[in-house]
Amino acid sequence: MVRGALAALLALEDDFSIVAEVDNGNAAVQQALATTPDVALLDIEMPGKDGLQAAAELHQRLPTCRVIILTTFGRPGYLRRAMESGAVGFLVKDAPSAQLAVAIRRVVAGERVVDPALAASALSEGNNPLTQREREVLAQAASGASIAAIAATLCLTEGTVRNYLSVAMQKLNAQNRVEAARLAEQKGWL
Repeated sequence: MVRGALAALLALEDDFSIVAEVDNGNAAVQQALATTPDVALLDIEMPGKDGLQAAAELHQRLPTCRVIILTTFGRPGYLRRAMESGAVGFLVKDAPSAQLAVAIRRVVAGERVVDPALAASALSEGNNPLTQREREVLAQAASGASIAAIAATLCLTEGTVRNYLSVAMQKLNAQNRVEAARLAEQKGWL
C-alpha cells in the first residue's frame, strides 16, 4: 500500500517516470539492472536483500543509479551504513511528502540528501564501536540463540563467542548480552 501510494504521488510530478515497483530487495536490483533508473528508492527492511544490501549491489553494478533510502528506521547507525553502502539520500517516512520529490531532484543533480535531525544525531552518536564479528555475534544473540547455537552458526568456539559478547557488552556498557543486542539494534548497528 505504501509503495503504491508513493508511486502514485511521484507519478504526479511532471518530470518523473516510475519505471518499476517491486516488493523485495532482490527484485529491486534485478529491475534496476533491467531498466537503469536514475534513482532507486529503497527501504531498509525488505524481503530478500535488505535495502542496505541492495544499495551496495546497485552502487557496484549500476553506479549511475542514485539510491535514496526511505525508512521508518531513522537511526544513526542505519544512516552511516546506508552511506557506506553507496546511498546518497536517507529520509525518514514521517517527513512531509513534498520533501521526497525535492530530495529526488537534488540527488539527480548530484547532491546528497539526509534528514537533518538524523544527520545531527549520527554526528553526536559517533562511530559504531563494534567490529563486524561482534555485530554478527550480537545479531545472533538478539534472536535468542544460545552460545552453542551462535558458535555453530558462525563456526566459532563457544569460548570465542563468549569473548565477543563480553567485549561487545563492555563497549556498549551493557549488563548482559540481551541488553547489548538491544542497544546495538536501537542505534542501527546490527
